[in-house]
Amino acid sequence: MFPSGRRLDRATALFISLLAVGFLIATFDVRASGDSATTVLRGGAQALAEPIQGGIDFLVRPVVGFVDGISNVAGLRDQNERLEAEVQRLEARLRETAALERRVAELEAINDLAPPEGLASVTARIYSSGTSTFDQVRFINKGSSDGIIAGQAVIDESGLVGRVDLVTGSSARVRLITDPLVSVGVRIQDTNQTGAVTGRGDDVLQLDMFDATAPATEGSVLITDGSRFPPGVVVGFVRETKEANVGFALRTTVNPAAVFTELDFVKIVVGWSPLDADPETGDPLIDPPSFTDPGQELQ
Repeated sequence: MFPSGRRLDRATALFISLLAVGFLIATFDVRASGDSATTVLRGGAQALAEPIQGGIDFLVRPVVGFVDGISNVAGLRDQNERLEAEVQRLEARLRETAALERRVAELEAINDLAPPEGLASVTARIYSSGTSTFDQVRFINKGSSDGIIAGQAVIDESGLVGRVDLVTGSSARVRLITDPLVSVGVRIQDTNQTGAVTGRGDDVLQLDMFDATAPATEGSVLITDGSRFPPGVVVGFVRETKEANVGFALRTTVNPAAVFTELDFVKIVVGWSPLDADPETGDPLIDPPSFTDPGQELQ
């Protein structure tokens, strides 16, 4: 009995399934309004798949958006790096242009500078400093072939820079007035009193006046008195007011007029007979020994 009943169940299930399929086909035919069965089945399959596709799209869209976002961030980073490099290049060009403009302005200023007493002068460019930061010297690209000799005064648009102390055919060394070996006879412009300014090895000068009868007041202008340097060249400005005491030397400090950290072009006064002397021998520095250039000469 069991096997026969089992076959009956299968037959019944098969019959019911066929009825269901027939019902679905009849329904599709009614909805299709004359379309073929293939078309209707395709549409039904699409209708059944749409919810699944929507779910997949809902799940996948954030992932795709995240990946696209990462790609966009990487692209923006590359673009930002390129823009930063371009900005740096343009800033460097601007600095070069500013430096060139400053150099042209300095050259124009030094060319417009009239030497004291209408004396002849030679324009030179500073191309090197001393080998040490403590060296109070500069090297210029003009030498004896340009009329430069030791002892000549060196000036810029601000005032006295120093004096030439060593010369070769095409270059020379300038010892700054900040060097302790350099002493400059000066006159206080508003009182006409004289004294001597000496370098201290830094950016401040020392003023000594032995016959002062009036105070040296802060801000007073000091000019060369014509003893060792051409007269009338600005040397510096009194830093501290000092009173004159009878029988005592007046001593104070002076700010140099020239800014030695910004020196580029200078003028050498070639029309003045140097009166400077070698501090050791006392002989005039007319034909000093040669020296070794610290760097390549600039034209």
